Formats: sequence, C-alpha cells, structure tokens
Amino acid sequence: MQKMKLVMVGNGMAGVRTVEELLKIAPGLYDIAVFGAEPHPNYNRILLSPVLAGEQTLEEIVLNSWEWYAQNGIRLHAGKKVVEVDRVRRIVRAEDGTEEPYDRLLMATGSNPFMLPIPGKDLEGVIAYRDIADTQAMIDAAATYRHAVVIGGGLLGLEAANGLKLRGMDVAVVHVNDWLMERQLDEAAGRLLRQSLEDKGLRFHMGAQTQELLGGPDGRVRAVRFKDGSEIPADLVVMAVGIRPNTALAQSMRLHCDRGIVVTDTLQTVTDARIYAVGECAAHRGIAYGLVAPLFEQAKVAANHLAQFGIGRYSGSLTSTKLKVTGIDLFSAGDFQGGADTEEIVLSDPFGGVYKKLVLKGDKLVGACLYGDTVDGSWYFKLLREGRSVADIRDKLMFGESNIGDVGHEGHSKAAAMPDEAEVCGCNGVNKGSICKAIKDKGLFTLDEVRKHTKASASCGSCTGLVEQILMFTAGGDYSATPRKKALCGCTDHSHQEVRDAIRTQHLLTIADTQRFLQWRTPTGCATCRPALNYYLISTWPKEARDDPQSRFINERAHANIQKDGTYSVVPRMWGGETTADELRRIADAVDKYNIPTVKVTGGQRIDLLGVKKEDLPNVWRDIGMPSGHAYAKGLRTVKTCVGSEWCRFGTQDSTQMGKDLERAVWRMYAPHKVKLAVSGCPRNCAEAGIKDVGVIGVDSGWEIYVAGNGGIKTEVAQFLCKLKTAAEVLEYSGAFLQLYREEGWYLERTVHYVGRVGLDYVKKRILDDHEGREALWQRLQFALDGEPDPWFEFDKARVDARQFHKIEAVKA
Repeated sequence: MQKMKLVMVGNGMAGVRTVEELLKIAPGLYDIAVFGAEPHPNYNRILLSPVLAGEQTLEEIVLNSWEWYAQNGIRLHAGKKVVEVDRVRRIVRAEDGTEEPYDRLLMATGSNPFMLPIPGKDLEGVIAYRDIADTQAMIDAAATYRHAVVIGGGLLGLEAANGLKLRGMDVAVVHVNDWLMERQLDEAAGRLLRQSLEDKGLRFHMGAQTQELLGGPDGRVRAVRFKDGSEIPADLVVMAVGIRPNTALAQSMRLHCDRGIVVTDTLQTVTDARIYAVGECAAHRGIAYGLVAPLFEQAKVAANHLAQFGIGRYSGSLTSTKLKVTGIDLFSAGDFQGGADTEEIVLSDPFGGVYKKLVLKGDKLVGACLYGDTVDGSWYFKLLREGRSVADIRDKLMFGESNIGDVGHEGHSKAAAMPDEAEVCGCNGVNKGSICKAIKDKGLFTLDEVRKHTKASASCGSCTGLVEQILMFTAGGDYSATPRKKALCGCTDHSHQEVRDAIRTQHLLTIADTQRFLQWRTPTGCATCRPALNYYLISTWPKEARDDPQSRFINERAHANIQKDGTYSVVPRMWGGETTADELRRIADAVDKYNIPTVKVTGGQRIDLLGVKKEDLPNVWRDIGMPSGHAYAKGLRTVKTCVGSEWCRFGTQDSTQMGKDLERAVWRMYAPHKVKLAVSGCPRNCAEAGIKDVGVIGVDSGWEIYVAGNGGIKTEVAQFLCKLKTAAEVLEYSGAFLQLYREEGWYLERTVHYVGRVGLDYVKKRILDDHEGREALWQRLQFALDGEPDPWFEFDKARVDARQFHKIEAVKA
C-alpha cells in the first residue's frame, strides 16, 4: 500500500519531536519530508545559552544528526525557506523551487524575535537572540569588542548577558520594569536575582526606556540613548524583548491566525483538518506557548492523530520557569503573585540568598516562587498540576518533600530523598525512578549517557544538577552501584529480602513473631506490610505458617474482583480456556437468576460476570459449581491456549491438553504477583505465549519455554529459557521456575522485574544446570499446593469470613 505523504515546515524541537513520536507509534505510515530555514539539522535551541557561555559546543546540542534523517527515510531540505503552500493541489514550495506534495502538513514554523521599532535598530552589531547564527555573532563580537548592552531583563536576556560576561565583555542590562523577570518572579525574588548577577559583574539600568541606538562612522552601533537623554557605550546590542509566533506563511495560506495559528485540542488547524500546527507558532485556546515542556506535550498529541489513533487531546499546559545561569537557582510556577483570595507562606533569608513563597487558595497550592533553594520545585509543580489538597501537610509544606512523612533522610542529598515517582525533567516528563532504572539496567556512568537513554536534562538543561546528583548516588560516589536498599514500608527499615531471609533462617511462622524479631516500629503493621508478611510466611513455610485472610487485600478476602461501583466480578476457572455446554448453561442461569448486568469474554479466554452484588457472591459460586478462577488473586490467573494439533492444520503439538495439564498442576498457587501462562501449538503463537510469565510454544521436536514476559502497561517480551521434548518436562521446568519466583520474588514484584533483578543467567543456573535443585523446586511447589483449598467450595478450610457477605439493612429511627 502506498504511503501517505507528510510534509513538515520547520525543523525545530517541537516539529521534530512530533516526527519522533510518530515514528515510534506508526513507523512506515508516512513518506516524510522536512523543510528547515536554517542550514542545520535539528538542535536544542534552549541550550544556546550554555553554548554562548562556553559551557557547551554547537556540536553537543545537536538533537538529531544528518544520519538520523537518512536512517529514518526523511528528506531534509535544510536551508530552504518555504514561501508558498498550495492548499488546493496540496503542494509545498520553497524559495529555490523545491516542491513536495502532501497528504498531511505539519506547520512548525516557530516564532520570530521582536525588535524594538526605534531608530538605529538596523545598525551593524544590533541583533536578536534566537538561533545559531545569533549565538555565533555574539561569540565573534566578544572576541573583538568590549561593550555589550542587552535590552530586556527577562529569561533570555539574562542568559545572554551572563554568556557575554563569561566571554569577557563589559555587559549592561537595560530593563523597563522595576525588577528582573517580572513575569516569572515576584519583587523579592527579582531583587535577590539582581544582587546575584551584580556579584557576577553585570550592571543594570532598571526602569530605563531606550529611545534610540547611535551608530559610528563605520555603520556599527556605538551607544544606547535613553529617554532621559543619558547614554551608555555599546559595541553590541542584543534585543531580548520577546517573541512573536511566526504566522506569515500561515496567513498567506489563509489559515485562521490569532496570536498564532489557531488549533483545536487535536492540534489540527481550525481552517483545514489536513494541516496541523505545533510549537511556538500554534495558538491553543488563545495561548501560544514558548516553553519546551508544553511543546513536547503538543507533539505527542499531534503524533497520535497523525498516526490515526485519534485518542489524544491537548488541553493546555501549566508551565514553570528555571534560569540557565550557572550558580543561580530559581523556579516559579502557577499564580505565584497571589491575590485577595489567596494566602502566602513566605520564607526569606536574604543573607543566605534563599527566598521561598508558596501561594495557597483554599487547601490547594496554586503558585510557587523559589530562589536559592529550588530542589523541591518539581514536587511543588506536581502538587500544582494534580490540584491535590495539601491541608494534611500544610505545616511542613515549606520545608519540602523530604520532610513529608515519618522517615527522615538525614545524611543524604535531597535528590536521594526524592521518591521514585517524583518528576525530575519537566520538559520530557521523566521521573527519578525511570532515571535510576536506566542507570542500573544499562550501566550508565555519564550525564550524556543518561540524556541519551532517558532524555532527562536533554532539553532546557535546568534539571542537569539534579540528574547529576541522581547519577552520583546511583552509580557511584557515596552510594553503591547496586540498587539501594528500599524499606518494605514505613513500619520498618528492613528490605523485602531481609524480611524473607529472617523468616527462613529464624523459622518464623506468624506476622507477630516476624514483627517482634525485626523490631517493627508499628506493632500492628500497616496495609502495605501485612499482606507482604502474610505471603512470605505461607510461601516459605507451607503447611506450618497459617494464612491470615485479614492480611490480604479486599479482592482476596472476598475472592472476587471489586469494581468501581462497589459490585464484584466473578470469573470461574475453565481449564486451558476449554468449557462445556453444561458449564455454559450454569453460568447463563446464574446471570439470569442474580440479574448480573454484564457478561464478557476476557483476554485470557475466560468468561467474566461483572456487576455481582457482594451478598450474592456465595450463591453465584454455588450455582455455577466451577472452581475459582483466582482472577482476583496474586497468583495463577489463567493458562491461555490455542486449539493446537487437535484441530488446527498448522498445529505441531497438543497445546490445549498441555495448557489444561499446566493449569491443573498449579491453579491454586499464590505468588508475589499475578501470574499468567500460555501454550501455543506452533510458532505462529496464537495464544500470545511470547508475553506471558511462562510461555510454552510447540515446535516439531517438542516445546520451547519462555519466561518473564509481561503484557501490561509496558509490554515486555518473554526471554527464551530452554527447549524440551516431553510434556512432563514442561510441567517440571515451568513449575520449578514458578517456585523459584515464589520463594525469591518480592511481594508485588512481577516475574519480569524479578528476572531483571537477579538476571536470566541466574535463573538458568538454578533451573537448567542444577538438576537436583530443579527437581526439589518442583517438589516443593507440589507439596505447597497439595490440599490447598478452593475458596469457592471449602469456605471453612479456606477461612473465608462468611459474615462479610451479609447484607446490612438500614435501620430507620
């Protein structure tokens, strides 16, 4: 089938990110051509400030090399400005005559710097600060001239001033307002910032209005004159007074523009649904964003719709600000100025150079302005975006995330104290846990490697210091390169492994004994540790340790899946997905008798009865008369099968019978987490065995075993373990692997994460190389499961509390 044609006008960060996202989710869908006005591949415009400051080179900020375009089959027309788009014939034409037809057009033309309309603005040495050419012009000027004037005390102007100062120039900043960065900082923080920059050697003219730029006999700027008549020398003038969306081409195409190219929530232009717009040129709900994080959010949505998935919506962004000036830390987000209906919490230490202001409205954080100590900026930003109540932590809110909770972090950096889910890189939405996992799993040791694998610190760079801290304590420094110990919960400092080891070595048989021996801080435990302790006890000492139903989650206490409306779902077990007419009749009768609203076939080839009232559960189980499907449990869920050699003309092995034998062998097995198996009768793999915890695939000579797959939020392909000849071997090897996972996995750790933690080589050593050990594992599993009750038929033996199913009637006074 012929590919559709996608043409992108603009080769900047927002547009190329859209293409990157599109290539990930729909590779091969489009033939892609890109026009870029600059003669460069895609680079990180935000890191031009570090380039100017001499901290990075132009080569280091290239995001997508020339080779990347070629490898992805993208025709890059670099240095070619588009001058015309024919929307009727759907053709894009550049100024040199180059043409590209399109089925879909992506406008990513960015923005243009605003130049003050004053006399002298066209003199040599008067430039904006927007691209590589501007940056190089400033670097060249710094090598020849002495006096630089930056007009504009906003984010970009201050970064330019700092870079020029580091290049050896005498720099003056002219700003029309009373304090710096008035859009991002309040007056107190703005004045602290000015003091810090003055300490670096910058000079400021606040409240000054530029009247004209004066030139010398050589046609180059020589001075700046203000409205009060005063002048200051200038060999270089950098105007950093704002940007305007670049809509000239869009307007010539008769696209509707108002503060940018007007787009819908799908990033399609309101004029032409074939045309999309992202980045600084786009106006969404009246706002044109100039920060990278919103632009990347737009890119993800636009790519989703270009890929014809049609499920993404962009609803706008909450933005935050950081300054890329070495040695100066500031952060702001939300409504940090406050108002009559808000209250402020302020910490001010001018001598120490620290200022924090948090603005609350009701019980929610609505704004934050930090100077000097910004490590908690990401956490405050998360609270802002989530809009969660902070009433319970209000008295500790000012002192940051590491002071919330009852476990101290003395002696560690604040980066070490951050939870895994805390966002580190706002531009790319990367949290600490993702960075730590990449460092550990891929053996990363440099900042560049972390940027490459996670994109953290690869955009605006303001999180670089935090990423470096995380890298230091994860890969070296005062921290071990191995995963740091994580306490099981807040009731103890002991890890999952330490608890498992203590239960085994000390022959502990009850939750209370374990808590006493390990000196639990909370005598009764909590909802996190009690289920884990209960599982560790019964899996380590089957037939000795007694299951405590009250230390299980609600699903395992009621032996059914609770739904969002408070009803339950019932999934009876069907061996290998095979059923009978009698079983189907009993299910249908129960559906009618108990008015069960929904009957659905699950992905695991089972029938799910949804909407069962809790008080009806015992009777539904009794009337259906089938074993428990354990669809609610941390245990074996299903063994999915295809029809195999019995019916399929491609089948090489009897997968249905193999699946039924496997399921009957391990169906009452509890585990650290849910476990799913599948058996396919041939390599066509109709049962999807390649993404299961244990996958069995029939081949001409027998069976192939795969382990540690996962079809969840992040699909993980199972890894090849071994090849076997007989069905009996399949049972033994699969059961041995499951028992190894039961004995060594941490509670709520899937097999994919267990194998990732211990390594596939370790698993092979235990299962393939140690014959006696494998047989012992298989025997221990059989011993543990022998006599394990079916809770749907053996209420008393399974210690099911029948009182929970009694309907409580309301009593009228």
